[in-house]
Amino acid sequence: MNNKNKKYRETAEAILKNVGGSENVASVTHCMTRLRFNLKDMSVPDDGTVKKVNGVLGTMRAGGQYQVVIGQTVNEVYSEIVEAGNLTQSEPVDENLDAPKEKFSWKNLGSTILNKVAGSLTPLIPMLMAASIFKMLAAVLGPNMLNVIAASSDLYKTFVFVGDAGFYFFPIVIGYTSAKQFKTSPILGMFLGAIMLDPNLVKIVDAGKSFSIYGIPMHLTDYSSTIVPILLSVWVMSYVERFFERKIPASIRTIFAPTLTVAVMLPVVLCVLGPLGGYIGDYICNGILAFGKMGGIATVLGVALIGALWELLVITGMHLVMLSAMMLLFSQGGHDNFVTLGAVAASMAVSGMSLGAALRIKDKEQKSLALGYLVAGLIGGVTEPALYGVAIRYKKPFIGMMIGGFCGGLYASITHSTAYVLVPVANFLSLTAYVGGSTANILNGVISGVIAFIVAAIATYVIGVKTDEDISLSERSVNV
Repeated sequence: MNNKNKKYRETAEAILKNVGGSENVASVTHCMTRLRFNLKDMSVPDDGTVKKVNGVLGTMRAGGQYQVVIGQTVNEVYSEIVEAGNLTQSEPVDENLDAPKEKFSWKNLGSTILNKVAGSLTPLIPMLMAASIFKMLAAVLGPNMLNVIAASSDLYKTFVFVGDAGFYFFPIVIGYTSAKQFKTSPILGMFLGAIMLDPNLVKIVDAGKSFSIYGIPMHLTDYSSTIVPILLSVWVMSYVERFFERKIPASIRTIFAPTLTVAVMLPVVLCVLGPLGGYIGDYICNGILAFGKMGGIATVLGVALIGALWELLVITGMHLVMLSAMMLLFSQGGHDNFVTLGAVAASMAVSGMSLGAALRIKDKEQKSLALGYLVAGLIGGVTEPALYGVAIRYKKPFIGMMIGGFCGGLYASITHSTAYVLVPVANFLSLTAYVGGSTANILNGVISGVIAFIVAAIATYVIGVKTDEDISLSERSVNV
């Protein structure tokens, strides 16, 4: 038995002893952070003694259970308790299953939204990391960098389609994870995501011809790799499904509740919520692009704003207008001194944020993940793992990333840097966009990327990261 397992075993045995031993345990399960005991005699445990056990962060009595707060190693401690007490292993339960429902508050609205988004996206991290590695292998070994494998080879094509699959099917995967957040049917959530990606709908969108749902005009939208449409759709579906579950008699509920739920959601998803991000994105992006037409300090500020907001626009799928403007500038004049400057700085800022978070996070596993995100972004050009695994999960690093992107874009604009190459990657090679002009242009372009990276790293480190350890400690203070 290694030292780590020995520590878990010692913690488990001490907890089991202090709750009255296995003979006092009717059953035991766990959630994301707590052991949840159903005890025969709740008067046996002494909270003060249990809290002194090494590895215990706090205790709580709720819902007829005796709960022991462990934190992120709860799985390991639970396994040792089951083995040490010869107890029956149970399935984990949802976190805060017995917590009182929070009342709506405008003050907490932003935090609530971010928590729901983080809860929906954080489970995607293993998939994103795996997909990112394959995309990184294609980028590094393919024709864009080392040219070890040809673009026509089966191996390169395998790396590409496996990497792309992890992002293309976002609506289906998030349909599942967000349904668990909003406490509605995960299968119906996945079904809504599948509808958005159905090949027949894709053909309708690609054809560009008008189409309607129940006579309501449908906005032609490509939902691949999108996040916001499915999040909004599952949130609304949670209310629709609950309505039909309450109103339809139990004898026919299994058939009609899901059918009617989907029937109602179709126009809501495809005609309203789905295109919503596009509409909002048009106004935001056109507003920023207007700065570029004003000239002077307004243009400088516009580039800095793109650097600060680019990744937020990408996450919400609102950046398409920016991309169109970027391509138009290149096609008309062969260069771009506005959109690309901010976009490149933003990409470098994501990697800088990952480094800053890695330096600040104490937990070895989370630190390792943050460093993995750094490699995925800086080398592989895949920013999603860092965005969802650091920025959205911990919230505060988002600010550091935006500061870095703002500063990098600001420097590029002040020095009148110009992008001459439309580079289709977000890794360090994006800095080659400045190749084609003078040596000073290349140098200033690279410096802008370095500034974005360093400032984002420093800002993220200084602002701090609310880690799982912090969450566990705050939980302890509440329960004590």
